[in-house]
Amino acid sequence: MILIYLQVAGCAILVVSSFVLGIWLKRHPSKNAAEITSRIMHFFIIIAWVIPIGTGFTMLTEYDELLSMPSLPFPMISQVTGALVMLIGFGFFVISIAVLLDRGGGLPAFELTNKLAAKDIYKHTRNPMSLGVYLICIGLSILGGSTFFILWSLIVIIPAHVFFLKYFEERELEIRFGDPYREYRRKVPFLIPNFRKSYETELTNKNGDK
Repeated sequence: MILIYLQVAGCAILVVSSFVLGIWLKRHPSKNAAEITSRIMHFFIIIAWVIPIGTGFTMLTEYDELLSMPSLPFPMISQVTGALVMLIGFGFFVISIAVLLDRGGGLPAFELTNKLAAKDIYKHTRNPMSLGVYLICIGLSILGGSTFFILWSLIVIIPAHVFFLKYFEERELEIRFGDPYREYRRKVPFLIPNFRKSYETELTNKNGDK
């Protein structure tokens, strides 16, 4: 049970720190403040969100037994489905890192991007890396047959991180990149990719109309 308490505490810390630093950033909207608070927030994400949750995934089915919850039926189907979801999530995650390095000139938490990455996978969704992490969490839960961790991911883990993205990160990116990011945010979906119509296509059409 101690890991569950740590995960609850971690998600709560993530939400509270996103709220507090988001308010502070709103009152001090400078690029320097955005860079500093971004590094602080990513420290909180790693310590309070990634580590407790990652540790929890090492004992998936034990949660179901501990809480007297039935594990997922049809283990073979669960394993195949979970592996497929994980593979898709891992693909989003790796491609996102490559694009941020190539197009943005940096990475979250380590070396902040100095350019707006709005091409490749980022022209279809604003948060492909986060989508990849969410799919990996869900895929691991399905692969392990854990009913608890599927519900836990959907109700607690993912919403806590989405709050961070909406309340803090979007504000931080708007301060650092200004109008180009506002236009990008208006055109590109927050999470679910739109492969039928891309941001790059809209920009091309817009420039062609001038």
